Amino acid sequence: MQAYHDTEWGMPLHDDRALFEFLCLEGAQAGLSWRTVLHKRDNYRRAFHGFEIARVAAMKDRELEALLLDPGLIRNRLKMTSVRDNAKAALQVIAEHGSLDAYLWSFVDGKPICNNWRTRSDVPASTPLSDRMSKDLKKRGFRFVGTTICYAFMQATGMVNDHLLECFRHKPCAARR
Repeated sequence: MQAYHDTEWGMPLHDDRALFEFLCLEGAQAGLSWRTVLHKRDNYRRAFHGFEIARVAAMKDRELEALLLDPGLIRNRLKMTSVRDNAKAALQVIAEHGSLDAYLWSFVDGKPICNNWRTRSDVPASTPLSDRMSKDLKKRGFRFVGTTICYAFMQATGMVNDHLLECFRHKPCAARR
């Protein structure tokens, strides 16, 4: 968890494949701890073809059914099928916006929102912005993209800098604006 925080969390991310991965992993985390998902991330990468969007969109029902037997994954049928559904929706977004990156980052006008929280209790679980993102994603056919999931996604991918002010990562992430 520490290494993830110190090297990844909150750094602005602009790669379609990586953004898709985070969106799917945040959805898999629903109702669970991020620690659980993070420990299974390599298994998800293997199972879902490195999160190559077109390959995931082409996965067959039998492939997804087989993944339900894999103890290295969260074996929830709805979460498993949502990854393929989200890949199909992502392909539509890419066709419309040119990239998943352009679409997702449009919610923050292309640059991170830099917050200045002092305590963990200051950090919200969702915001009107994550509400808007969630609503739009759902309208486009994405699943497991509630407002709390969207806010966690925005934090993880650097759309929102929610490192606390005293955290050594706050300034480097803020500088990436």
